[in-house]
Amino acid sequence: MVLMPTLLERIARARTDLRLGLPILLESGGTVHAVLAADGAMQARFTACLDLGPACLAVTERRARTLNARAYDGDLARLELPRDADAAWLAAVADPQDDLMRPMKGPFRALRDGDTAPHRAALQLVKSAWLLPAALVVEVQSALPADLTRLPLEGLIGALAAPVNHKAVVSGRVPMALAQAGRVHVFRPGDGGEDHVAVEIGTPARDEPVLARLHSACFTGDVLGSLKCDCGAQLQGALARMGEGGAGVLLYLNQEGRGIGLANKMRAYSLQDQGFDTVEANHRLGFEDDERDFRTGADLLKKMGFSAVRLMTNNPAKVAMMEAQGIEVVERVPLQVGRQAENARYLDVKAQKSGHLL
Repeated sequence: MVLMPTLLERIARARTDLRLGLPILLESGGTVHAVLAADGAMQARFTACLDLGPACLAVTERRARTLNARAYDGDLARLELPRDADAAWLAAVADPQDDLMRPMKGPFRALRDGDTAPHRAALQLVKSAWLLPAALVVEVQSALPADLTRLPLEGLIGALAAPVNHKAVVSGRVPMALAQAGRVHVFRPGDGGEDHVAVEIGTPARDEPVLARLHSACFTGDVLGSLKCDCGAQLQGALARMGEGGAGVLLYLNQEGRGIGLANKMRAYSLQDQGFDTVEANHRLGFEDDERDFRTGADLLKKMGFSAVRLMTNNPAKVAMMEAQGIEVVERVPLQVGRQAENARYLDVKAQKSGHLL
């Protein structure tokens, strides 16, 4: 029926529920698993979930390694709950902010064998909701509330990993200090995520390589002028070059904190204040070095009619992803700006651990 939500629309509902602290349900055949995000879990709902059946805490292999827990399932670990587990325990295991103050959180007993598909899907869902990658997963053996969001387990991970289609919503002229001839195009993702923006400078030809930059949103750098990164300087530098050349496209992608969201990015900043570098902080949180999806940039360029770019970046991964998605990169244009004492270590880590050409 056309009025019924599609799988992507149901996933969008599930993300919202998880962010609100509501459990969602994963169904496969006659088996149902309840999933409650550890990030922001309330005691009453945690207790109610435990009443549904046997439960465990799913964490990524990155977080398990920090906790000295065995990741028998490869990319994740299923941790047995202690008898006195409560919502505070859940938060302490998921969030590394007090790891150094309370280094002995365990010992943890990791589960072996059994179906891990619900746990893997649960972690992907909470990640996509920009929550900490840790989730209580319960095998339901009692009656359930009828109004909880339900998702079919079959095909769920594939749907979460699939490229997202974007729809052009509107465009409008925006003269800017660095580029007078500016036009902002707003694109809406089909998975219910946040809008992305393309800033078109001048009227670049569609049948020639366009000077382009994929810029991930950075509230602290772009808006506040943070000295911890070079993002604000890169944004201003890219717009200035496009303005000087009279043409270009800057894609402003809502992938804050290398794709982990603003709240988790600030958690990473807190860990950096404890002495960890950018990559180490992401790992302690349970994330990979970089969780961004650069396929978004390729889709937006195609929607605008571009097939070849002169890509303004220091990141070879962006070049590789563009080419893998059918966008020809005829030239990589370096953008080495904004280095100063406060962000020197940050930039050195980007070069040494993430392969940026600085």
